[in-house]
Amino acid sequence: DGTVVILSGDVPLIAEDTLRTLIAASGGERLALLTIELDDPTGYGRIIRNAAGGEVTAIVEHKDASEAQRAVREINSGVMAAPAKLLKGWLERLDNRNAQAEYYLTDIVKHAAADGVPVVAHITTDGLQVAGINSPVQLAELERAFQRRQAEALMTQGVRLADPARFDLRGTLECGGDVEIDVNCVFEGQVSLGEGVRIGANCVIANARIEAGAVIHPFTHIDGEKAGVTVGERALIGPFARLRPGAQLGTEVHIGNFVEVKNSTLAAGAKANHLAYLGDATVGARVNYGAGSITANYDGANKHRTVLEDDVHIGSNCVLVAPVTIGAGGTVGGGSTVTKSTPAGALTVARGKQISLPNWQRPQKKPKA
Repeated sequence: DGTVVILSGDVPLIAEDTLRTLIAASGGERLALLTIELDDPTGYGRIIRNAAGGEVTAIVEHKDASEAQRAVREINSGVMAAPAKLLKGWLERLDNRNAQAEYYLTDIVKHAAADGVPVVAHITTDGLQVAGINSPVQLAELERAFQRRQAEALMTQGVRLADPARFDLRGTLECGGDVEIDVNCVFEGQVSLGEGVRIGANCVIANARIEAGAVIHPFTHIDGEKAGVTVGERALIGPFARLRPGAQLGTEVHIGNFVEVKNSTLAAGAKANHLAYLGDATVGARVNYGAGSITANYDGANKHRTVLEDDVHIGSNCVLVAPVTIGAGGTVGGGSTVTKSTPAGALTVARGKQISLPNWQRPQKKPKA
């Protein structure tokens, strides 16, 4: 008793409102076709109308069409809506007596006309909605057209894209006012950009919320997967930074070049500016995390957490072996491997004693025989 909507699997850009219009045109009583007029209709089935009222009487495939019929520019898109109770009977009457010895679904039009059922055509002027894909070239062309439409929709909302031809949205993107996006950026999953956010060139951002005023410098990779990523207001990220699932960054956090953050929270003003790893860590406010330092969060079987309380300073090239807590205001000297928690305000140095041998001579190569 319902309405059957027939679609083509290789026509991906058909719009919901178009389908709703087609269903309404069918009304459960008529056969409704989605058609379009083409400058070059070669290869497509032609819409044949009667001379009197212009009603659709048939669809004739190109190979079966006469010269007069091939001159018709209105073609069948392949999308149609039909009353289910009538469609069943029309399908039973299909045969393959044609130039290609194939069963044409489009022959249901002549059967509907023969039964006195009105056949109506909804003409679209949007060629992309009915464009099919038959090759990798066509797939790429349609993808670019689709991306261009998404880019234009964002720019209409006020988003500034440096070049809409070099933009890819593969999910949903919500933008506040005054957002700027440079070239070659890819957005996947669900992404939200707050007011005044700046996205540098060549960034890949997936499943993330970036708060107002944050700047994502070029070549940054953010992928929240299921856990998500949050970048706080006025934070500075990158260039060449990587934020992985569970990274939750507070206000004015700085994550610099070649820094990786995973399943970690960084409170307001914390900084990790160079060549560092923070995994399974809780980082307090105003922490300074030195270049080359890492949290050793995995013991080979289980993950453990590192806690850096407020105002901690971690020197360069340190290894913090979790589980470990560095007390508030504490300092860890460069090159230290810390395996035990430290009290607040303490200086912790854990490294071998430096030895210098005066006047030491390097080994010399033996002369060749």
